[in-house]
Amino acid sequence: MQPMEKHLENTLAQVVEQAIQTGEPVGSQYLVERYKLDVSPSTIRNYFAELENQGFIAQPHTSSGRLPTEKGYGYFVQNLMKPKSLTKRENSELDQAAQDQDHEHKRAKSLAKAAVEICGQAVVLGIGDADSYYTGLTQLFGQPEFKDWNRILSMSDVLDRMDSVLAKVRKTQFQQPMVMIGTECPFGPLCGSVVVSAREEYLLGILGPIRMDYAQAIAVTERIKNLLET
Repeated sequence: MQPMEKHLENTLAQVVEQAIQTGEPVGSQYLVERYKLDVSPSTIRNYFAELENQGFIAQPHTSSGRLPTEKGYGYFVQNLMKPKSLTKRENSELDQAAQDQDHEHKRAKSLAKAAVEICGQAVVLGIGDADSYYTGLTQLFGQPEFKDWNRILSMSDVLDRMDSVLAKVRKTQFQQPMVMIGTECPFGPLCGSVVVSAREEYLLGILGPIRMDYAQAIAVTERIKNLLET
């Protein structure tokens, strides 16, 4: 994607950041107040219109606010997202999970459970060529995006095919965390994911709605990869 004008990038970043936190449409007045902007809400609405025309945000029918589109999230991740560092507590939780288990596969599953607690998303784990493990589905279905029954049914279909989905994804080695959003996400177009390979045996994926916090998920998967490889 080609870089956009700076004022539009700033507005898109602000909309994405707030949407990730709240799951709610973001209004112009809210952005002005939240970020103490030196422009008026009407100016922000003009920026909204430009971003809408380019396909980066959309206006839900029931709201005057805006939400990022799949394209908007993709641009944000590729061009605007700032790296996150894990907190001391989060690092401690992962270290503890890695030490709790005496068997390597149990250790990987323990780390997956810790990732659920940190990210508030589901985690899928491929072990070897055939074994699949997933945890945190309650957190996934508790997201606002999945209050709609049709969306739950769509996700349930993906979960029913999880073993075959993981088998396909495992054919690629992801040496660095890879973000896959919406139509690029192997777990379904309603989702976003961050996947990474550890050694040649494990594939770890953090799975959430498209609105998920990708910077945090990248930090968590990087740390777990390091723990599994040491």
